[in-house]
Amino acid sequence: MKEVPSGKLWRTIGITAVAATLLMLTGFGYAVKDMLWPQGETYIGESPAAPPPETGKLSASSEIHVTAIGDSLTKGTGDATGEGYVKQVMALLREKWDKPVSMTNNLAVNGMRADRLAELLRSDKGYEHAISQSNLILFSIGGNDLFHLATGTSASEATGEVDLDQLKAQLPSGIERFKAVIERIHEINPDAHVVYMGLYNPFYDIEELRDGSLTIQQWNQEAYAIMHQYPNMTLVPTFDLFENTIGTYMSSDHFHPNHDGYAQIAARIVQSLD
Repeated sequence: MKEVPSGKLWRTIGITAVAATLLMLTGFGYAVKDMLWPQGETYIGESPAAPPPETGKLSASSEIHVTAIGDSLTKGTGDATGEGYVKQVMALLREKWDKPVSMTNNLAVNGMRADRLAELLRSDKGYEHAISQSNLILFSIGGNDLFHLATGTSASEATGEVDLDQLKAQLPSGIERFKAVIERIHEINPDAHVVYMGLYNPFYDIEELRDGSLTIQQWNQEAYAIMHQYPNMTLVPTFDLFENTIGTYMSSDHFHPNHDGYAQIAARIVQSLD
């Protein structure tokens, strides 16, 4: 066997020892890192549940978490600034109480009807999660229901071919849809403050459709009676804002409010909250 020079042998042993030491230290470093700064799981889909929202008066809460649901009015359609009433409510609440006001989610959709909203509240986990994590729920619904019942189209698509007698006759079925929405919101989060934007007649300045205001007022009265059963729920009236001043607060589509109209609604909502 060929003899290895002693100097070379010791260099080989030394290099091997150093390499083994570095490998051990590297593994030890990763182990310490995992103990001191453990990495959580990577969540795909719904995020981990946040702490439940505070209960009691909003004015006494340290923070306000808002979820908005419903139709195009809550989405803010017609407001060129994109704020609608929801973002203006949030800004006014920050000013009123000097506390954080954050948006959990705005799930409002153009053309939404109460029957569809009630279905989503029961089947869509996103709606349930957002409502359960909020202490203030803002919503509008019903306009598309009434005009769909009377014409077969949504309110934003109505062209004046509205049968007011049919609208009045179909009102009870629309109210049942609304009731289902209220009951489900209460089931998901019985402690949240819920504010509903009452309906108005966007066609008040059209003579043959002016009497539609009577049916819309009946809707508002029935809706109020349903919400009155729940102490944390409020209906904010808006019909008077758009009757004699419809040209001031209505957008060019003659159905949705403009920025100033939404500002008037936002001010009333904030006034109703404590």
